[in-house]
Amino acid sequence: MASPNSFFIISFFFIFSFLSLLQKPLPVTSFHYRSLLNLVNATASNNLSKNHHKWVGPVGHRLISVDVNGSADFRSVQAAVDSVTVNNTQNVVIQISAGYYIEKVVVPVTKPYITFQGAGRDVTVIEWHDRAGDRGPNGQQLRTYRTASVAVFANYFSARNISFKNTTPAPLPGMQGWQAAAFRISGDKAYFAGCGFYGAQDTLCDDAGRHYFKECYIEGSIDFIFGNARSMNKPDEKTGFAFVRCRVTGTGPLYVGRAMGRYARIVYSFTYFEDVVAHGGWDGGDPTNNINNNNK
Repeated sequence: MASPNSFFIISFFFIFSFLSLLQKPLPVTSFHYRSLLNLVNATASNNLSKNHHKWVGPVGHRLISVDVNGSADFRSVQAAVDSVTVNNTQNVVIQISAGYYIEKVVVPVTKPYITFQGAGRDVTVIEWHDRAGDRGPNGQQLRTYRTASVAVFANYFSARNISFKNTTPAPLPGMQGWQAAAFRISGDKAYFAGCGFYGAQDTLCDDAGRHYFKECYIEGSIDFIFGNARSMNKPDEKTGFAFVRCRVTGTGPLYVGRAMGRYARIVYSFTYFEDVVAHGGWDGGDPTNNINNNNK
């Protein structure tokens, strides 16, 4: 999602990025369906008898409370995450009371099965202000992916009724190093419900894995929904963004997609657009490398 003139604000509701939506459905008649169903049932039964793999999920539950005013287990979200054991095997709910948590949060890959439960996306907010051009502890520029106010590398993460912000303002045309992510999700099988993501350039980094966003609000100005795993360079890769029953509003004009790879895909289904779409609809790809997208 890109804006040719850095205009603000665009929002989405009910964002669905499961990749199976992008595969073309096979039309069958009722007879074909019955035959196919019998075949599938027989095959499934045969496979189960030969290769039965039982999924092993988390065992037990743990509740951790966070309150910025001190009336909980922890005052900061990062302290709560740090208290979770390495190679965690429990369902851990971190219940975050209403308030503004001015901190940078990282959920490492060794801590799966964590849920951030807020008191409402309008009242529970985690925010920070890093930009790509800022220097990290090692003196090197952060660059885009390390600017996220909240970064999740673990699998099976979920968040409900909470907002994530990067308070860096929108850059003026031509300004460099102002990419500023509010959230980065790099783990697999993540779920978000009733969440808000607020920023300007590069708000939501949908980095790697399968992620489902339900009734969420995402706001930004330039490339504000992006991800490395969704930029495809092979025609057989079944990846992409799918937006189902969304609303796209704001002050345009904006492009509905900017392909960062030759085979990148974006699908909008049953989605409402205000009069904000730029002429042509799609960005033309990467002219510097003579790359044109084949799926537009």
